[in-house]
Amino acid sequence: MDKTVVVRIDRKMRHPLYKKTVLRSKKLAAHDEHNEAHVGDVVRVMETRPLSKTKRWRVVEIVERAK
Repeated sequence: MDKTVVVRIDRKMRHPLYKKTVLRSKKLAAHDEHNEAHVGDVVRVMETRPLSKTKRWRVVEIVERAK
């Protein structure tokens, strides 16, 4: 997928019955115009018009590079 990155968004939530903190995540496809993002980078995404069947987000900036 050229000019596309898959971004994982993690969130912590408390289980309604067992009250344990669990990690939930979702993956979304985002448009990366200049192919700048790499595996492990922390990026900021913004909602945009539909660019393809699955892409409705675009990378605004790279907050932190992977080490």
